[in-house]
Amino acid sequence: MHRLNKKGNIKTFDGGRTIVQELDYNNNSTFVWYSGYQSLNISPSQTFTAAEFPIRQAALAISISGLEEIQNSGEEAIINLLEGRVKNGERTFLNGLSQGAYGDGTVANSIGGLQLLVATSPTTGVVGGIDRSSYSFWRNIAFSAATNGGAPSSSANIQDYMDQMYVQLVRGNDHPDLIVADNNMYRFYLSSLQAIQRLQGDTELANLGFETLKYLNADVVLDGGYQGQSTDPLPFQTSSGTSAVGGAPSSTMYFLEDSVSVH
Repeated sequence: MHRLNKKGNIKTFDGGRTIVQELDYNNNSTFVWYSGYQSLNISPSQTFTAAEFPIRQAALAISISGLEEIQNSGEEAIINLLEGRVKNGERTFLNGLSQGAYGDGTVANSIGGLQLLVATSPTTGVVGGIDRSSYSFWRNIAFSAATNGGAPSSSANIQDYMDQMYVQLVRGNDHPDLIVADNNMYRFYLSSLQAIQRLQGDTELANLGFETLKYLNADVVLDGGYQGQSTDPLPFQTSSGTSAVGGAPSSTMYFLEDSVSVH
């Protein structure tokens, strides 16, 4: 969210029944080299479509009981108590948003996060009303260390695997500029750089508490959730009823380009 906001890529939602995002997904098929009076192709070209997402809402309550009001007598004491709870509410809200941002959209009324948008099975699932099995332009790229790389990820092969992923995602000026890693993948990449000088990534992200390194033109950010554990003590739940983690799934790296977030 910080990166999107920094680049001015967060758009406000003006209203309506759903959130509709137009997609420029295809080239104009009438392009042709010509000479003199040669006939030109003026047939209409289907170059735009749209993804449609449902509106999602989130809320939490900040309250103070009559007993607490008595126990914290005095205007300043009550204000301090409320300020503390507001800060806790803001932190809780961001933790919940983080879980949604990494989620798969199966939790009731939650946003569809990275596990849905950047799926491990890109040819399946419906995103924004578009079936990825039918439309190849709507599929992300997935790379499995064991299947595509031939061996589990390690500090010895992590850079080669990252190279293989990166080159599939470059087209002209479009390329990943943000790589989000869980604790395992970040540690492999960090270990692979121990013998050489490391390049520090985004200092603003570092100031926000995110550890960053550099890979080509992209910042590699450590965001493995609550202490890298598989469960989170927060009360938010997954569709299976187990505690969710507000970070990248285990042994996962997301190669992203800062695009547009709609609110």
